[in-house]
Amino acid sequence: MNPGRRRLGFILAAAAMLLALVLPLSGEIVPGLQARPSLLVLTLAAALLFAVAGWAGGMWATSLGAAGVLCAAATTLALLRDTNINGSASVGFWTIVLAAWLGAILCVVALASMRPRHDTSRRTLNLAIPLLFGAVVFYLWEVLVRGFGVPSVILPAPSAAAVRFASSLPTLGEDFVQTFIRGVLIGYAIGCGAGLLVAIVAQRYAFLGRGLLPLGNFFSALPLVGVAPIMVMWFGFDWPSKAAVVALVTFFPMLVNTLAGLSAAGHMERDLMRSYGADHRQTLTKLYLPAALPFIFNALKINATLALIGAIVAEFFGTPTQGIGFRISTEAGRMAIDMVWAEIALAAIAGMAFYGLVALAERATTFWHPSYRT
Repeated sequence: MNPGRRRLGFILAAAAMLLALVLPLSGEIVPGLQARPSLLVLTLAAALLFAVAGWAGGMWATSLGAAGVLCAAATTLALLRDTNINGSASVGFWTIVLAAWLGAILCVVALASMRPRHDTSRRTLNLAIPLLFGAVVFYLWEVLVRGFGVPSVILPAPSAAAVRFASSLPTLGEDFVQTFIRGVLIGYAIGCGAGLLVAIVAQRYAFLGRGLLPLGNFFSALPLVGVAPIMVMWFGFDWPSKAAVVALVTFFPMLVNTLAGLSAAGHMERDLMRSYGADHRQTLTKLYLPAALPFIFNALKINATLALIGAIVAEFFGTPTQGIGFRISTEAGRMAIDMVWAEIALAAIAGMAFYGLVALAERATTFWHPSYRT
């Protein structure tokens, strides 16, 4: 980042913190920061940290700026405990929020511009940047919802969803087992496995591949909301219908990607296998499948998200009294939006973890691929 812009940004954040000392915090008559000793200390500390960060360099500027962001964020969250500010926040409060946001953005940009030489530092930085960015997003969500007094039936604060998540762990656990363990994993294994096997056969017999690819494009374009009710009528209301939907939505991405991967081997490699007298099985296991592994894992990662979406959508059209999709549908009808967001958070965590496991397996299996070379 340009040092001049970074300095200007931190100085503006420091000025905003000082300006908040004289601006009203709420549309109601409430004490200012001068009458709140602990918050006054936090505000002055944040202003000082931002000011010093503006003139420091390197990691010192980022560290001091991050400390200033924490002080500013703590000030706003403490102010929201005042019922006269919560829902009626005024310009002084939003000035502190602006300073926290500006400082956080400067820290994230500074971290993103760093190029550490050591692998450990690089991994730590790659983890810190999305965590800090995500924390800023949730912070802004929290203060905007509570500061403007947005009704919980429209958008609950992250803290309300987190409290509901923690208090509903048994229910969330049952929904996770019903949707993910039974529906997603079984359907994912069936759909990806069938797609892989059919692709191997289609690569061996060219006419089969030419006939299946147009069908794959056709079935990939089918609307999920139209297929899911049919699967429920065919396989019943329990998890088999959800697994069938997942198998359908994961089959063709695996088929298409595997066929492309099996065709990725070069002519020289194939001629070499023929010169060694290798039969089709040996060529498949020693040339075609290794060359197709990056394509196969690409399909596995795509299907990791498609499978969860398919299972949740299928549960909207009929399911036992369990499941993420069932809970989202019923709780939305009861206006329990905090529970809806708790279920969305559960699905997001499960989806990210599943995708991460597939990515780790890809890294361990295809470490030889040029994309992983440093």
